[in-house]
Amino acid sequence: MRRVFLALLLPIAACGSARPVPEPVSFCTQRLFDGSRFTVCRAPGGTIDLVAAAPGEQPVRRFDALEARLGKRASSVAFAMNAGMYDLDGRPIGLAIVGGREVHAVNRRKGGGNFHLMPNGVFQVTTAGKASVVSTDKWQPSKSIRIATQSGPMLVIDGRLHPAFDPDGTSRYIRNGVGIGPTGEALFVISQDPVSLGKFGRFYRDSLKARNALFFDGSVSALWDPENHRRDMTVPLGPMVVVFRPT
Repeated sequence: MRRVFLALLLPIAACGSARPVPEPVSFCTQRLFDGSRFTVCRAPGGTIDLVAAAPGEQPVRRFDALEARLGKRASSVAFAMNAGMYDLDGRPIGLAIVGGREVHAVNRRKGGGNFHLMPNGVFQVTTAGKASVVSTDKWQPSKSIRIATQSGPMLVIDGRLHPAFDPDGTSRYIRNGVGIGPTGEALFVISQDPVSLGKFGRFYRDSLKARNALFFDGSVSALWDPENHRRDMTVPLGPMVVVFRPT
């Protein structure tokens, strides 16, 4: 009788150990807007970090180097993306705050190129986890800012498209940026097709309902999305935003 009882227990134990393991969830999904494809990456509850080199520090220029730098933390990466303008050595040319430490001061100078197409702006996250995009002319320093990166131009400013943009101009590249959705969530986007700044801004404003959005870069835009087995290879990158899965 004892042998029969043990035989009955074994299948039950075997079934209990064979529960299916949940599939990893990607934080990046594709959206279609006005005939163009966009990948939208969300960061619901995950920590957002910035990797940006200060003077004298070695810049991280590729996603494989970023993975190596992160070590064991790399297994928790939800996604990563280039995040702001940089010089030939890969160091930021605008405001960069990493872990509450300023590695480059805010840049309010005028000049040529997208970065100086005023207004440009700042993406920042506070120690309380609140993300925001603000135009540089309105940005104020604060000890509560944990990370910040300056780029430009702004795509959407208080619900309006940047005044210098045509609705769909002729300059078209793979572009990426960040905006803040209606619930306060940071929305990171990279286009799958070459798009104009106007269409990119309209996607944020009209499809994602973002009142403020900031352009990161074009033609060198890149995404690392581990769950979708995507790791873009481009020219060497500069500052990178890294989003970790929530614990």
